[in-house]
Amino acid sequence: MTIDDQKEHFSYAYARAVGATAAVGVATPEVDDDSIDLVLFQKATGTVFRSPRLELQVKCAEQGAVTVSPTHVHYPLKLKNYNELRADDVLVPRILLVVLVPDVLGDWLDWTAQELAVRRAGYWLSIRGMPATPNTTNVTVHVPLANEFSVVQLTAIMQRIGNGQLP
Repeated sequence: MTIDDQKEHFSYAYARAVGATAAVGVATPEVDDDSIDLVLFQKATGTVFRSPRLELQVKCAEQGAVTVSPTHVHYPLKLKNYNELRADDVLVPRILLVVLVPDVLGDWLDWTAQELAVRRAGYWLSIRGMPATPNTTNVTVHVPLANEFSVVQLTAIMQRIGNGQLP
């Protein structure tokens, strides 16, 4: 398994752990041809829609491989992903999830009989409606550190979607 494979599996596991704790189901599409890695769903009744859905494009980066300012993660997103995530004519809302991990693989996870510690965190960004770009390979997106992909924030996102709002 390559380090990129490990990062992919780790970031998916992070999203699944947050989803499970927030009572949100997580499914993997058969094919990722639309920049969607995971689909989140919840059996709930919102004020506008029942059973809200959210689609994720999941990325993972070692903290030293990206720029992290006091307020944002500056992530170089492939142009294909940027264009597919910025679409505003999709039925199910989409977000980018960037999971940061320590630079040393052995520091990503710690296990004891009392706890399983996953090191670093994930942050999300909706790119919906962002402008087209003249870039030809990637676009640096600025993911707010305030947008923690946590149980509290995922619960709020799903509630907003159920109320007919965007994430």
